[in-house]
Amino acid sequence: MNVCPYGGHDCRIVNGMTQTVQWDSTQYLRFGNERTQPSRDLAMHLPPDDGTVVRVLDIGCGPGNSTAVLRERYPRARILGVDNSVEMIAAARKAHPDIDFALFDASSQADFDALPHDFDVVFSNACIQWVSDHHRLIPAMLGLLREGGMLAVQTPMNYEEPIHRIIADVVHSPRYADRLPQSREFHNLTPPEYWGLLHGSELAAAFRMWKVTYMHNLPSHEAIMDWYRGTGLRPYLQALAGDAERAAFETEVFDRVREAYPVQSDGSIIFPFPRFFFTAVR
Repeated sequence: MNVCPYGGHDCRIVNGMTQTVQWDSTQYLRFGNERTQPSRDLAMHLPPDDGTVVRVLDIGCGPGNSTAVLRERYPRARILGVDNSVEMIAAARKAHPDIDFALFDASSQADFDALPHDFDVVFSNACIQWVSDHHRLIPAMLGLLREGGMLAVQTPMNYEEPIHRIIADVVHSPRYADRLPQSREFHNLTPPEYWGLLHGSELAAAFRMWKVTYMHNLPSHEAIMDWYRGTGLRPYLQALAGDAERAAFETEVFDRVREAYPVQSDGSIIFPFPRFFFTAVR
């Protein structure tokens, strides 16, 4: 059991999903620059480093790439990165020994209650889509802030993109419908629903929302598969028994990916990736 460096509280992790997914930091960081850019863009909307920001929390820190962005932004602050993966936390501690990291259950109100409630910044990059009940989650995140502190969140919203529609079609096909988890893996609300949640919250004095589509230039269709092996494909590949089943599943997805994403004149692939952002001041 890991102990949270803020106040010595236990920070246990429960995945909050329908199954326990074993994350792989090496696979995740194969597209480290592309995955980190949204956190850099979000960090630009945080308060300046004027000495008033002293406590920063990164929820869903993964292997620490987003937490390192916060260290660049606030070199004098005390920063804590938390995540639901033992493997990710171990990788983060190894890569960033100057930052505190701990296991944390974002689906548990008890773990939120165990943390200090006077952070100057609560930051979350590409995490909340894995956690259910955002009508509970977002107020819990806001509740960790001191008055005047800022919550900053980015979450993928690429459900209408070909890759997500392809995976959903294959998962729900007769071949896999009774062998793969059919429950919702991603728990985002719609932008209007986030607007209503923040507008109606007594904890949000002001908020902003925006959406950006990143046009990633990937070297091949296989690179799209490699990207999703670290995220959206992972729960399904883990649920299948044996290398042959996983290979057959990947092949079916890959064949459709090749049809959906045109090859450019230099052989590369344009891979659009929409992401949703919001900040809120307590």
